[in-house]
Amino acid sequence: MIHHRDLPSDLKVAGKTEVIQADLADRNSLHAAVNGVDQIVHFAGVLFKANPQRFLPTTNTGYFRNLIDTARLHGVRKVILINFPHVEGPTSFEHPAIGRLDGSPISIHARTRLEEERYLFSTIEQPISLRVGMVYGRGILMIDAARWLASRRLLGVWKHPTEIHLISKIDFCGACAAAIESPSASGIYHVGDEGRMHLQDFLKLACKQWGFPPPRRMPSWLIYSAAALCESYSKISGSLSPLTRDFIDIGRVSYYGDTARFRKELLPTLKYPTIQDGAHTL
Repeated sequence: MIHHRDLPSDLKVAGKTEVIQADLADRNSLHAAVNGVDQIVHFAGVLFKANPQRFLPTTNTGYFRNLIDTARLHGVRKVILINFPHVEGPTSFEHPAIGRLDGSPISIHARTRLEEERYLFSTIEQPISLRVGMVYGRGILMIDAARWLASRRLLGVWKHPTEIHLISKIDFCGACAAAIESPSASGIYHVGDEGRMHLQDFLKLACKQWGFPPPRRMPSWLIYSAAALCESYSKISGSLSPLTRDFIDIGRVSYYGDTARFRKELLPTLKYPTIQDGAHTL
């Protein structure tokens, strides 16, 4: 799996960074990328493609195994997987995710990411999974997509309330940095802010912040139909699919995590404790 676009110039710092091209599908190409490395942060994946149930077991679980097996050969002790609470199945404000590995996720995306997590914890000496809620802020793909749709009055959302856990981009980056720098961090950390929010209310707040009308409330079957059309066009044309049925499956699942361990061991103080504090970053 090759990243075809060049990295931003601010990530290529002379004397501090080295860019190595590797393919997660080819174990032989990974040796140069992990040789001499003491830890890895992984969140590569494939999205926006038709029929995800056909490729995600390979691009998520299979490619991750290639990386982990190669890392182990080179003595890498610490691997940080960026994951999400959905791998534990539906959770809520009253019954948050607590870091279990025996969950029953609904979507194929969540099921394959849970398999990644299980393999990580069975293989690497110091495994870390950051189960991150919805990251918001400028430059985040899904947020930018929602803004693009809202600007054209195309943004819609299903009617059934969906509980979500948010985290600002700045605090997410702080969580990653803390996990990297901590010599003792290990295990599963649920990364989220202190607020409680429904997806429908978040999108309404975001649209107000952007100066656009609120999203349309739609029946689920209509959104699934739109996703099916997107996937059909993607399959025929070979282009990306901006919406898939599995993406809706995972989006409709309520998720919320117990952040006590995250706040105690990694990031005690958040810059934006709630979306009301960080809305201006949208």
